[in-house]
Amino acid sequence: MHLTHLSLTNYRNFSRLDIDVPAGSLILAGDNAQGKTSLLESIYFLATMESFHAGHDRQLINFLATKEPQAFARMVGTYYRGSEKHQLEVRLIQEPAGYNGTARLKKDVLLDGVKGKLSDVIGSFNAVLFLPQMMAVIEGAPEERRRYLNIAMAQVIGYYPRALTAYHRALTQRNALLKQLSERGGDASQLDFWDEELTGAGAQIIFARIRAVQELELQAARIHRELTRGDEILRLCYTPSYDPLPAPQGQFAMHIDTPVDRSRIPLDQIQAGFREKLIKSRAEEIARGVTVTGPHRDELRFLSNGIDLGTYGSRGQVRTTMLALKLAEVAWMKGKTGHWPVLLLDEVLAELDTRRREDLLDRLSGCEQVLMTTTDLDLFNPKFTEASKVWRIEGGRIVQ
Repeated sequence: MHLTHLSLTNYRNFSRLDIDVPAGSLILAGDNAQGKTSLLESIYFLATMESFHAGHDRQLINFLATKEPQAFARMVGTYYRGSEKHQLEVRLIQEPAGYNGTARLKKDVLLDGVKGKLSDVIGSFNAVLFLPQMMAVIEGAPEERRRYLNIAMAQVIGYYPRALTAYHRALTQRNALLKQLSERGGDASQLDFWDEELTGAGAQIIFARIRAVQELELQAARIHRELTRGDEILRLCYTPSYDPLPAPQGQFAMHIDTPVDRSRIPLDQIQAGFREKLIKSRAEEIARGVTVTGPHRDELRFLSNGIDLGTYGSRGQVRTTMLALKLAEVAWMKGKTGHWPVLLLDEVLAELDTRRREDLLDRLSGCEQVLMTTTDLDLFNPKFTEASKVWRIEGGRIVQ
């Protein structure tokens, strides 16, 4: 899979960009705040329909464009998936403020000229993004890790985006009902319907996460071992809030560094157990007015030689692990879809020593298309630079 053309209108600091994108390796060079990261972000947005960098989609609209009565941003990518050519377009339209003074943002998505639902379009184009800010996936709060999993899995597991949407809709309704029962009382059996909705979608999420983390770990551990020259062993530890494989009665809970295989538990068993857990927790949840168990509270930890990197990892260890995870994501997506995703790397060489830079650049030669940003071309060896296309970005403009 490779992107052949990119068109941006009023996206971040690009008021207008219309350019052909080469296959292979492309280096985007330039000073800070010129638009390098924004260009990568726009490509990733086409794959995931959300930004890892912005708090809200309206922040993606060019600041000067927001002064217009109906501000908008538009992204269009033309790409090949195997031998098939496709075009993906996203329009962000900020409509005039309503009676409450809040402007509504509308998001339209078109695949090959046909408007579709976000959940149906995600996965049509695949990309993997590395940003320095993504260290928060390892070091930050649990929601950062859940978000990472959701974005990666939604691109390659067809039912996953719909399961997420259904789960969060049921969770919102169930929490509202729990709050009502907590404050006003009422018939607790009203929860039965939402329990069924929540566990149906939630079991699909847990089922998919168990397998995805296991598959990613196999790839990431191998790559991490090579990047560390065999000095460190990486493990990904997925701990679902509702664990379909609980510790036997009379035993203590397993330590985080104890390998656990949940992959053989069938979907219907996960749903039945999740439903039973909600019933047992019903009194507590009504008292608290909130759902306390489910995929919205899952956790994922990263361990190197048994040490939790989120708590004790050095900056170098965390960066190497995140890089290994992203390279594993590329291989995992290729295995799932049969196509290489577009790899987007933002200042990936900046904090790596010479040996690891060389190891990484050697690995990138196997990807179908890689876009990398840098403020210093000297970080690349001459052989890689000569085999790559180099663009300079200045003030939201590309100078080839």
